[in-house]
Amino acid sequence: MRFEIVKSGSRIARRKVLGVALYENFTSEDLASLPSSIALLAEMFIPRENFRAKRGSVLVVPLANGEIQCVALAGLGPRESVGTDDYRLAAFNIVRTAASRGASSVSMAIPESSERLISRAIGEGAALACYRFGKYRAPDEDDRFAPPETTAVLGGDAKALSEGCTIGECQCYARDLANEPGNVINPDVLAKIANDLALEKGIKIKVFDESELAAKGMNALLSVGKGSATPPRLIHLEYAPKSPVAAAAIVGKGITFDSGGLDIKPADSMLTMKGDKTGACVALGVIKAASELKLPVSVHAIIGAAENMPGGNSYRPDDIIRAYNGRTIEINNTDAEGRVTLADTLAYACELKPDNVIDIATLTGACAVALGDTTAGLFTNDDKFGAEFLAAASTSGERFWKLPMDDENLRKKIKSPVADVVNSAGRYGGAITAAMFLENFVEKGCPWIHLDIAATDFVKEPYSYYVKGATAYGLRGIMAWLLALADADR
Repeated sequence: MRFEIVKSGSRIARRKVLGVALYENFTSEDLASLPSSIALLAEMFIPRENFRAKRGSVLVVPLANGEIQCVALAGLGPRESVGTDDYRLAAFNIVRTAASRGASSVSMAIPESSERLISRAIGEGAALACYRFGKYRAPDEDDRFAPPETTAVLGGDAKALSEGCTIGECQCYARDLANEPGNVINPDVLAKIANDLALEKGIKIKVFDESELAAKGMNALLSVGKGSATPPRLIHLEYAPKSPVAAAAIVGKGITFDSGGLDIKPADSMLTMKGDKTGACVALGVIKAASELKLPVSVHAIIGAAENMPGGNSYRPDDIIRAYNGRTIEINNTDAEGRVTLADTLAYACELKPDNVIDIATLTGACAVALGDTTAGLFTNDDKFGAEFLAAASTSGERFWKLPMDDENLRKKIKSPVADVVNSAGRYGGAITAAMFLENFVEKGCPWIHLDIAATDFVKEPYSYYVKGATAYGLRGIMAWLLALADADR
């Protein structure tokens, strides 16, 4: 998508769809960016449709003018409580209106668009509005959906709009990967996708196959993938700018399909398990965005990719596995496989000596029960790092809630009588005990955050700026934190 900045309201009329974002209790003066005749028509429609500019509301005013298809009025909600995400949603609604009509161009007059964070949010919303995953559906001759080629923003910040658009497009890239089914993407294919990305962006990549994993002692990752016809892979990409201000490792869970293994899931619970690789897809999207934005931060994207399947060679309950860092794991549930793959992947990430490590995973149903399907869990061994991440991510529109790691009674539940740790500590406090398990594979002194995106990773019914399917939740939050790191040095 190409953005243009316009300085006067009269120029926004030179587009197929005109969009205006409005606060509640708006007046006719707030429509002044529209040509007077069109503003007058909009004022006639507003009371007829009882449009009050509530958050997320949209009023489409059709026009008979051959050049302009319609006006889209997007509600921001009460002026005194509007946040960054409200501008993101308004931009989404305006551009989605244009895309649904196949309009080649759209303009937006959005209050406060000159502010950097708001312009970035507008760019993200515009990019998210263009997303659909329809590659496996036959064309519909009545479907006019087409992303606009150009988007004009009245008084926007050009650099921030471009940043936001890049982040939004990289989130859509990650969503495409997460939406792909298990018969299309397996561990080997995911490694090839990562290799293609590395070649395209000029970033470093190393892929460890099963023989190399065995030689390195990555028995946890190997064990999870043993039941599949496609062996596991460890994928390491590195974006390395000149004179970086910091180095971050983003570790993604890459279970390309999760049947539960020998502790097999019920049939209904296997639906959407193609999305158990979402953490890996987010990691790929993050390093893609970092390279495209030329951030002055080194970024490692590290993925443990495996398919958790039942078979004669599958790992079993009661197995004891020695992980890459030497700690032993007792397996009491093969469906708690994500944390087992992350054990080796986190230990490998810490070996690189980054300043910070973030892992992101569709890890526990317990987190979904605790926080619902629109808030992700955050766990950390470093409260300062956690606070910095939450502050940066608060502008991203993604919700994270910090859960405690200091309950020693819960910590006792991951102790095993026959190994160093057990991979599942039961139902109660399950998201917390899973994070405590992971902490065993994080090097002491390394600031670490675990993001549990279970349930937030997939939308069953559209809401806000998400359509049905994978969300790549967490990508904007991580990018907001990386951008804050970069800004701190400027």
